[in-house]
Amino acid sequence: MIKRTFNLLLIVGLLSCKQDNVLTNSFNPGKLWLDTNGEHINAHGGGFLIYNNTYYWFGEHKITGKEGNRAMVGVGVYSSKDLYNWKNEGIALEVSNDSNSKLIKGCTLERPKVIYNKKTKKFVMWFHHELKGQGYDAALTGVAISDNITGPYNYIDSFRIHPGVLPLNFSQDDFDNASIIESRKDENWKEKVIKGGFLKRDFKGGQMSRDMTLFVDDDQTAYHITASEQNQTLLISKLSDDYQSLSNEYVRVFPGQRNEAPAIFKKEGTYFMVSSGLTGWKPNPGKLAVANNIMGDWEFLGNPCRGTDEENKTTFWSQSTYVIPVLGKKDAFIFAADRWRPENPIDGRYVWLPIKFENNIPYLEWENSWDLTIFND
Repeated sequence: MIKRTFNLLLIVGLLSCKQDNVLTNSFNPGKLWLDTNGEHINAHGGGFLIYNNTYYWFGEHKITGKEGNRAMVGVGVYSSKDLYNWKNEGIALEVSNDSNSKLIKGCTLERPKVIYNKKTKKFVMWFHHELKGQGYDAALTGVAISDNITGPYNYIDSFRIHPGVLPLNFSQDDFDNASIIESRKDENWKEKVIKGGFLKRDFKGGQMSRDMTLFVDDDQTAYHITASEQNQTLLISKLSDDYQSLSNEYVRVFPGQRNEAPAIFKKEGTYFMVSSGLTGWKPNPGKLAVANNIMGDWEFLGNPCRGTDEENKTTFWSQSTYVIPVLGKKDAFIFAADRWRPENPIDGRYVWLPIKFENNIPYLEWENSWDLTIFND
């Protein structure tokens, strides 16, 4: 009887310890982040949606080993009431076993983002999609929809964007004068990029779309923001009213300036965008830009990081994926980023930092551990 009682107490004690290890009330950037089941959160390149006072985190579900860089499972989703503790809600969008599907297991599915359409009452997911066995040549954007926020999401299609349509800030004369780029060895390569060489090359078939994000404005107009033109230029596109396709309205932003990993937020009528340069899986200096009109002129403000030289060069060893507004706190935003581990993608870590402001300009500083009270100051 004594032995049985001891074993029972031991089991209860172990369960209590596990619960203590799981529940948290702080952010610890770069450290292992466990969900409420005690498992490392598996939602890389994430996007966030606030719905019914609950946060939802959508991200790439990874597996162990280099094979995890491809989509072997799909898009995972987690929910949280407090941003610290996340419940695994399962797989929102599954890859397919149908060899005729573009979304076949083993393709590349990155940076999923979900928005909610108040008119149609549909949840709409967009993502960067590369076809199986084709590397990063396809450069497609994909879309899926669901009646339920956690899914399952019904895959619609993946495609190049804006075939046969010129950007609003690129005239027919600009197009006629652009020289199609054949390779990086072309003379005056960068100048040709700026003048629309890749845009002209891909005009009929549609523009490339790689690292992407979504942004819903105060008037419920939604935008698709993506790295295009061989990652040399960003394109910002207005979505259709139902968010399930692109309108014909889009603009080129920072042509030839090599941006990816865009994340947009808005404060007091001003739009800010954080992005990164192009160094593959290796981190690089972050980039900050500002605009008064999301489809207007963007101004580059430099690196938002304030830290050591090494921290500034690497954006605290991370790459931007989203900016999360904090419920119940005015002008409170969290910079959410990934610390990629391509050799074992499932072990990729998350770097969340509070966005601070000086003279209404955002900046980032490293915090070993922090919580939401930082926004009370």
